[in-house]
Amino acid sequence: MSKPLAWLHPQRVHALEQALRERILVIDGAMGTMIQGHHLEEADYRGERFVDGHDSMHVHGDACGHDLKGNNDLLLLSRPDVIASVHNEYLEAGADLIETNTFNATAISQADYHLQHIVNELNREGARVARACCDAFSARTPGKPRFVIGVLGPTSRTASISPDVNDPGYRNTNFDELRNNYREAVEGLIEGGADTIMVETIFDTLNAKAALFAIDEAFEQRGGRLPIMISGTITDRSGRTLSGQTAEAFHASLAHSRPLSFGLNCALGASDMREHIETLARVSRSHVSAHPNAGLPNAFGEYDETPEEMAATLREFATSGLLNLVGGCCGTTPAHIRAIAEAVRGLSPRALPTEADQAG
Repeated sequence: MSKPLAWLHPQRVHALEQALRERILVIDGAMGTMIQGHHLEEADYRGERFVDGHDSMHVHGDACGHDLKGNNDLLLLSRPDVIASVHNEYLEAGADLIETNTFNATAISQADYHLQHIVNELNREGARVARACCDAFSARTPGKPRFVIGVLGPTSRTASISPDVNDPGYRNTNFDELRNNYREAVEGLIEGGADTIMVETIFDTLNAKAALFAIDEAFEQRGGRLPIMISGTITDRSGRTLSGQTAEAFHASLAHSRPLSFGLNCALGASDMREHIETLARVSRSHVSAHPNAGLPNAFGEYDETPEEMAATLREFATSGLLNLVGGCCGTTPAHIRAIAEAVRGLSPRALPTEADQAG
């Protein structure tokens, strides 16, 4: 096996690894939930640069305006103050790591808004904004450094499953298209100053493999690497990802990448996620993360689990020795993260298994 590349930011990696040895680290909560609370309108998403519904700085053949409301990643350029305020609220609530607002910052996803040409810029700005927020809080509390997770979302397409029930062999994307999409995004996250790269909300393992391939390519070109985090999604109570894998099979498919952490997020509330996190805690040699939803959505698509309820459930995860990192996904707010941070404070992180442990 060839020697791994050196770390791009060795001091930051050392600080992160040291923090992981000392305590359970807290990841932030839902960005989308918080953005909804700002009640933004079309004009907020457009700002000045996109005032006519397209990029005024880009020469293109389509002069027609497009609706941009809902493109939350675009707020990095039109309303970065909103994104920074969300990051700061989560940091104030006790988050050790915050995720960049880049969940849909790939060409596949931005093509819905005819903005695929700004993907690198979005990822770079996503990391830069988060970096500035983390650095400011780290300066206030030198003994508690804060870290930026550069987020790669799953895209809206799946390489393993046909979107057409009448044509099971059809695919609307492929490995190389996904790889190229992810490569562009990764470059921006690295340039903007991310501490780690997280491939998250993975519902299709083939998509994740394309992302990991792209990450490796970007690292090789630079001659250095960042820690990788992997977070899958068990899509319902069947206990499988959308592409059909159990948590253990999902782990086996991607463990070769030797990530810093392996975990689950989204789709399920904490109680429904527990058995799958327990599985990962048993089989993985990486740190284990969990950032579930605030329960399952109700009839109105809203999430009802209170901060206190969610924190109590996740505290049990921690006291059972299952967690190294914990946070929240859909429906969670700074109040949830504050309660979770308090619930796991002082509890020991899951001990990483040795080769002898797993052989036994």
